[in-house]
Amino acid sequence: MGISERDASEGQFQREVLDKLARLETKMDSLIGDAQPGRMKAAEDKIFELEKNDVRRSVIDRMVNATISIVVSALIAGHDRWKGF
Repeated sequence: MGISERDASEGQFQREVLDKLARLETKMDSLIGDAQPGRMKAAEDKIFELEKNDVRRSVIDRMVNATISIVVSALIAGHDRWKGF
């Protein structure tokens, strides 16, 4: 391999590295955001909203379960009284 072939090979290698670096920079800007919210910020916002909805749903589920338990307990307790009617 001559000197000119090696220089050409190194030049090609440098171009490939710079191209890959540019693609990496573009992907990072897409993920993190470049002066605007990126995908990560959008994902974090969605997760926060889902967690908030999950807490709300959990409270509602507990209230429904408590109501069902009270109704079932009242029916069981009043069963003997209603049996005579």
